[in-house]
Amino acid sequence: MFNFSEWLNLLFRWLHVFAAILWVGSTYYFTWLDGQMRRGGDKPVWMVHSGGFYTVVKQKALGVPPDEVHWFRYEALTTFISGFILLNLVYYHGGLMVDPIDPMITPIVASLIGMGTLVLGWVVYDLLVRTPLVRNEPVFAAVGFILIIATTIALSRLLSTRATYIHVGAVFGTIMVLNVWMRILPPQRRMIAAAAKEESFDETLAAGAKQRSKHNTFLAVPTTFIMISNHFPTATYGNHYAVAVLGALILVGWGAAGILRRA
Repeated sequence: MFNFSEWLNLLFRWLHVFAAILWVGSTYYFTWLDGQMRRGGDKPVWMVHSGGFYTVVKQKALGVPPDEVHWFRYEALTTFISGFILLNLVYYHGGLMVDPIDPMITPIVASLIGMGTLVLGWVVYDLLVRTPLVRNEPVFAAVGFILIIATTIALSRLLSTRATYIHVGAVFGTIMVLNVWMRILPPQRRMIAAAAKEESFDETLAAGAKQRSKHNTFLAVPTTFIMISNHFPTATYGNHYAVAVLGALILVGWGAAGILRRA
């Protein structure tokens, strides 16, 4: 028998996963390229793939018309939109936002709290990045981790632990996509416009976009860990030490991202 709701859920899961593969894959590809060029003094990077040789050279000026420059942007947007639709299908309209045995709040209030958390998570992160704290990466990471754990504890007192986990992952995903569309793409547009006019551009624009991109590489791995953990309740959100497990997943994810960035 055809189950429309189930097929809709499956369709958006497929879309979400493949869009995320394209987005995160391109992010780590360019991270790897930058690492190779730093070690090689910006020399061309040679690669072999699919029966051919490829070379990549980092340019200091725009050598083609702006409309010929490829932008990696819709992968991020597609990942976010499909993920938010899934969040609505599975959680906001799927009855998973509160503990079914002892709900602390109504499902509607829980959904409003969940969406508010996504917005507040971005606002707090964006404000922190604008402070001098961001220049001290270990301290910035420590403050961020404390805020994440505090948010997790607060959410777990109102939402189901499963919904808490998914919303922490969704906060990370929201930060990542808004970094792309609000803090990385606008400076790149200005850089391309200036290069097309053969004018110099503000180097701080590139540095700021680079910093946000770096943050995204560190958020991508724990986000993946958290999203996959949703299918293993005994080990993660259903565990008596669910908050500690989530904290460990984040720390391990950051460590793994650090290793990937150096690979």
